[in-house]
Amino acid sequence: MSMPKFFDDIIQYFSAAISRIFGPDDNSYPETGVQPFDGESNKKSGGAEYKDE
Repeated sequence: MSMPKFFDDIIQYFSAAISRIFGPDDNSYPETGVQPFDGESNKKSGGAEYKDE
């Protein structure tokens, strides 16, 4: 393998990785937003008192 081809392959490898990291997202997850909490609060916590009004 010649040196110029070797360096071209390395540059192509890193440029593909950089463009994948900093490029636009390619996932198609639904946008859910903030979900309301419907569970029970933890009454056993030893932290600050919380009054549910």
